[in-house]
Amino acid sequence: MKFNKIFEMKKYLFLIVLAMGQTAFGQLKVANIFGDHMVLQRDKPIKVWGWNTANEKVTINFHEKNYSVLTSSAGRWEIELSPEKTSKEGWLMQVSDSDEKFEFSDILIGEVWLCSGQSNMEWKVNAVNNAEIEIATANYPLIRHIEIPKATAFEPQKDFEDKEWQVCSPETVGGFSAVGYFFARKISAELGIPVGLVHSSWGGSHVETWISRESMLTSDVLRDYALTMPQNWKESDRKMEKATIKKFHGTKDFDISSLNEEEYLSDSYDFSDWIKISPMYQWDWKGVPSFRGTVYIQKDIKLDSDNHLAESSLNFGYTSGDIAFYINGKLVHHGYHKDKIVIDIPKGIWKKGINSLLVKFSANREPKYTGLGLYGSSDDYSLEISGKSIPLMKEEWYARPSWDSERTYAPWMNNEGALLYNGMIAPIVGFEIKGALWYQGESNAGRAHDYRKSFPLLIKDWRKQWSSEFPFYWVQLSSYGPFNDSNSGSAWAELREAQSMTLALPKTGEAVIIDIGNPKDIHPRNKQDVGLRLGLNVLENTYGFNILGSGPRYKSMRVKGNKAELSFSYVGEGLKSSNKYGNLEGFEIAGADQKFYFAKAEIVNDKVVVSHEAVKRPVAVRYGWSDSPIDANLYNSENLPASPFRTDAWKGVTEGVHFE
Repeated sequence: MKFNKIFEMKKYLFLIVLAMGQTAFGQLKVANIFGDHMVLQRDKPIKVWGWNTANEKVTINFHEKNYSVLTSSAGRWEIELSPEKTSKEGWLMQVSDSDEKFEFSDILIGEVWLCSGQSNMEWKVNAVNNAEIEIATANYPLIRHIEIPKATAFEPQKDFEDKEWQVCSPETVGGFSAVGYFFARKISAELGIPVGLVHSSWGGSHVETWISRESMLTSDVLRDYALTMPQNWKESDRKMEKATIKKFHGTKDFDISSLNEEEYLSDSYDFSDWIKISPMYQWDWKGVPSFRGTVYIQKDIKLDSDNHLAESSLNFGYTSGDIAFYINGKLVHHGYHKDKIVIDIPKGIWKKGINSLLVKFSANREPKYTGLGLYGSSDDYSLEISGKSIPLMKEEWYARPSWDSERTYAPWMNNEGALLYNGMIAPIVGFEIKGALWYQGESNAGRAHDYRKSFPLLIKDWRKQWSSEFPFYWVQLSSYGPFNDSNSGSAWAELREAQSMTLALPKTGEAVIIDIGNPKDIHPRNKQDVGLRLGLNVLENTYGFNILGSGPRYKSMRVKGNKAELSFSYVGEGLKSSNKYGNLEGFEIAGADQKFYFAKAEIVNDKVVVSHEAVKRPVAVRYGWSDSPIDANLYNSENLPASPFRTDAWKGVTEGVHFE
């Protein structure tokens, strides 16, 4: 334990008082980022802080040195300890005042890395490829991990809910950030030092929620939002209500009181002005974030011959909310189901031709975090009639909220900007780190053009908060979604471009992973190579290893007749194709008409020469410009993939889309 049992109740009383913005009464408290088994950053002054009664003397004994300070009138104290060299021994830290003492044991001195982002950073070791083997062999006591609890707040928080540092072992590693762990395993082995991972991420989060309001006010793409953003959840709920109305009715000023839901049961009612949506899974990700209420969905079902005369059954997957079914305006079932929903429909309900199936259901009750949505697989949804099975989830349904029903808006990390900065970054600002690792962007792909500014803003913001230009490395988006091309455009390609453009900031690096993703899974299980490639970047650029830490990066283009010659950095001993025949793929070429063609590409003297017979005068070349550039196969001698790129600056598909 972090401290004696006698102080447990006092700790919780302190947190309650702290949350109220008041100074705790007569209690010594150390910030929760400090604890047994922690790793402290080597070669930097070590800040330790906490709270106590005003003007109370606090003393720290650490590595045979004593440090003291008086608590401020506001009840906060901070002590700066001398820099320490690497230590693999378990040191002890004592923090005390006149009548209380904390002891933190098994402290190592090494390199501390902050790991943040969304679900691919949050992804645990127990869910990666070969997880059983990885867990069984994870005997690395020099690697330590602490996960910051999920929390949202409208104001920067002083502390977070208590959480323990864990020593890497087969018993603990399953819950570590997988990307963080495999990164730490690589650099710890190469450097021979302890590595501490401070893991603060939340699946599905937008970059804007990780940026302080203070920094958003300096941004031309976020300033207007920051000036008018809600200041509490009540204000946010009003904003979310307006946004939901706009989603379903086209304008936030639509008068929902003008609707008469009884009309939905009429045979002549026209559903065509409702929006279409896939009812499956959480609607939080379908443009209806945080809505917790009741909705209608409707679709037409055509029955030929005399099928309508037969008995039938309706299979409707899983939902733990209330649900009601109307066929041609007639209520045929309503209730609450814990198991798979199967409803017997008697004869005489269906009619020959077009039938209206209207379903009214509420947000899920269990588990509560699932919110609004239907679950199971699409195969669980069908109409069984006369020996035939009619699938119900192959197409989208018409949808609209039941505005007559009660509703709430869940406090969600993406409802507003700065919420996760306030709750999950602000409490650890000042804890010395070597640098930061970032894996995020999937949730920002629709605003990729703005990411050119919002992502660098985040890096500058965090560096400002820490008063340190620490190294910052990130993972470029993997391959996910359809294989499209430059003529149709790709939001994911534009997000990757925005990430790569951020390399203009000093002390930054990027791990390219387009070749190890899964077009059908936004969470690729191969996190080993992700951590390894981050490690190679860091070993070269931060620790000065004489290695090649990145794959090829586009440098320049020269046009010779009907061919474009491309030059690259990070070539190593040479460029190559991963294709066993040596063929290069993934390149497109266009002339002034901006029409792209899949091009012939070949390696000539460590340059790539690109051409197409239809393009007589090349103007632009693109590589890997797709949501899933699975055919892109340019590598360097170290078997690291080239980063997708384009040589043009033509308008993309995400320009003009902003955070609201």
